[in-house]
Amino acid sequence: MNEGWGIWEKNTNGQNHTFGSAVWLVTWRCPRSKQHHPSSLRAFSPPFPDLRLHPRAAAMDGVVSQILEKQVLSVAKAVEDKLDEQIAALERLDPDDIEALRERRMLQMRRAAERRAKWRALGHGEYAEVPEKEFFSAAKASERLVCHFYRDNWPCKVMDKHMSILAKQHVETRFIKVHAEKSPFLTEKLRIIVLPTLALVKNAKVEDYVVGFDQLGGKDDFSTDDLEERIAKAQVIFLDGEGSANPSKQAATSKRSVRQSDTGNSSDSE
Repeated sequence: MNEGWGIWEKNTNGQNHTFGSAVWLVTWRCPRSKQHHPSSLRAFSPPFPDLRLHPRAAAMDGVVSQILEKQVLSVAKAVEDKLDEQIAALERLDPDDIEALRERRMLQMRRAAERRAKWRALGHGEYAEVPEKEFFSAAKASERLVCHFYRDNWPCKVMDKHMSILAKQHVETRFIKVHAEKSPFLTEKLRIIVLPTLALVKNAKVEDYVVGFDQLGGKDDFSTDDLEERIAKAQVIFLDGEGSANPSKQAATSKRSVRQSDTGNSSDSE
């Protein structure tokens, strides 16, 4: 064996092995030769390793520490400046300004409550089935609508469970379903072929479709978050803000998944 250098790992028990709790740059010497072989970068077991931190590694560690320290200080300074600006703005307000802000906020809250009441009167907040003839009236009444075209099979039941969750979380959008086999005119007009299919409607116009599970990972164990984010791309639901019942997106509520089916089918043709 020749003298060389490489990466040596040693755990706290003093046992040398490939995966240890500490990584060291080491050198060792073999009495047979004094040649260096830097190409020997692999896990090895020299008989008498001289464990010490390589100077270049020590220097790099110091540089990394300095960079991290500067970044942390920079972020802290930016946050502090932002808070100072907000405090200064509040200090400049007089009682009349504060009262005006309070009244404006109260007005916004009243309008939001009125909108939510109107949405619920239209059937928002619930996931319900509608007959074919009521689809167009529902699309005109609600600015945003998600319609699930389904049949009685496992993939559609998976979609039903996620739709029920989202209907409660997003009151700003109406969630309905239509039985495809009982709605031949509507399925032909909207060119519904694969089931399940979601029609994403905005301002009485179909903006996009979610066909089967291909856009959700190709399997039936996708999460409600996956479906929520896909629908949000068409701007048919709000991920945050008004209407969303869970703007913080708590994992315990929204990160739900439905068990994978025994058959493994992700969609079904009409």
